[in-house]
Amino acid sequence: MLSFVDCAKRGRPTGGPKDSIPPIIVRSVPENYTTNFEGNEIRVHFNEYIKLKELTKNLLISPPMEVAPTITPLSSSKVLKVTFNDTLKENTTYSINFGNSIEDNNENNTFANYKYVFSTGSFIDSLKVTGRIKDALKGEIDGATSVMLFEKTTEFTDSLIYNQKPSYVTSVPDSLNTFELTNIKEGRYLLIALKEDNTNYTFQPKRDKIGFITEDIMLPTEESYDISLFKEIPEYKIARPKQESQNKITFGYEGKADSLEIKILSATPTDYKSIITKENKKDSLNYWYSPAFETDSLLFSIKNKTNIDTVSVRIKELYKDSLVIKQRNKAVLRLKDSVVLDVNTPLVTFDDTKLFITDKDTLAVAFQSKINKAENAAVLYFNNKEEQNYKIEIVPEAFVDFFGNTNDSLQYNFRTKQVLDYGTINVTLQNLNDRNAIVQIVNTNYEVVREKRNVLNEAPVAPFEDLDPALYYIRVILDENNNGIWDTGDFLTRTIPEEVIYYPVQVELKSNFSLEETFILE
Repeated sequence: MLSFVDCAKRGRPTGGPKDSIPPIIVRSVPENYTTNFEGNEIRVHFNEYIKLKELTKNLLISPPMEVAPTITPLSSSKVLKVTFNDTLKENTTYSINFGNSIEDNNENNTFANYKYVFSTGSFIDSLKVTGRIKDALKGEIDGATSVMLFEKTTEFTDSLIYNQKPSYVTSVPDSLNTFELTNIKEGRYLLIALKEDNTNYTFQPKRDKIGFITEDIMLPTEESYDISLFKEIPEYKIARPKQESQNKITFGYEGKADSLEIKILSATPTDYKSIITKENKKDSLNYWYSPAFETDSLLFSIKNKTNIDTVSVRIKELYKDSLVIKQRNKAVLRLKDSVVLDVNTPLVTFDDTKLFITDKDTLAVAFQSKINKAENAAVLYFNNKEEQNYKIEIVPEAFVDFFGNTNDSLQYNFRTKQVLDYGTINVTLQNLNDRNAIVQIVNTNYEVVREKRNVLNEAPVAPFEDLDPALYYIRVILDENNNGIWDTGDFLTRTIPEEVIYYPVQVELKSNFSLEETFILE
């Protein structure tokens, strides 16, 4: 007995190994995949206490219900209960997918992708539709997307997608590009996809992206479908104009407004004049007028093609706009780039004899200039060489704006890097087959860094030079109408966007490198 004295070690009980097993279903009432479902409640019993996490984000019911069911537990329970608050359709197969919302109460072990299926008819519909989804311009989808089927009954019209929920729906996480709609009955359907701001399964053109198959699909089918998401251009609509300063009124709009005309209808002084400029990167026009005169409001006629609106703008006492000139370029000037000076008020004249450019040796640099009226900017062209410092000095009264305002003394400084600090990407296209193309180099944010338009043959595209070392995508837009831009689609006319094809791999460009890339189009 003495040999066992003091042999025991002190310590705390560990409680055994950590529970890593998800909850287990003991029984369901009624059973999963039941037919001839009646009543308004489903109960699923588990072997341990469960809780629901991010149910709204995970839950997907197909077909969608106008009134959402009540689902408990709110805290924890061994029973998952679904109570229907909406009348179920006759002879319809329903699926309730809980995603990853069910967890055990203590260790948070997830009962993943649980789906409960039942039918109000005598059998479970078992047909399915599969396919792939992508963003028409970016390629990869960013954010969860819903894929939907609308049954093409005699009552179906295209307007239903704007205000009525679909017959079937599934969700595609942003980490995937494939979809599968299951438990569908035989029939004829419209197949669409929506990337929504708020998941209500109806198309809101101002906010949502849409994709669709142009022809109806018939089930059953063995075909797999490819859907491209795009943002529609909204219908033209003029917004309420707003006075921004003493002599400036902004007219915002939606949609295409390439022929927008603004005409004042109110009585004006004999020396009245006006000018219109486009707001950079915004869908709005700036209406400038002089002189300012006393009035409560001004009446305008706004014409866009055959559409004519009459609007009134209340006039307030506001400050005048002073002339401000800012450089658009960064301090490091890229080789072969021009210098752009943006003006905040309408630029009328620019005397380039009052502007001087010198290099780091204070030697004068020859240049040419022009006024870009579309962008309300002055543009300077000169032979900027590598490893140089440039100083641009502008003496007073070089710029004169619409109101007769002139500039004070201005100075801007730029520098250039070595050619070796940049890289070049050469792209050769194959299988273009006489199609007109736009070739673009885009960064990882899908912003266009450089592009070449009207590419018609399969010879090497003009080299994309002086690119910063970085990761890039190469993409080709098949410009079907030869207008030099990517054209989006439209649901009501069943117009799909122009095709965008990405080079299979992202390219890494290093300084003093020249990449030769052969782009084989399918």
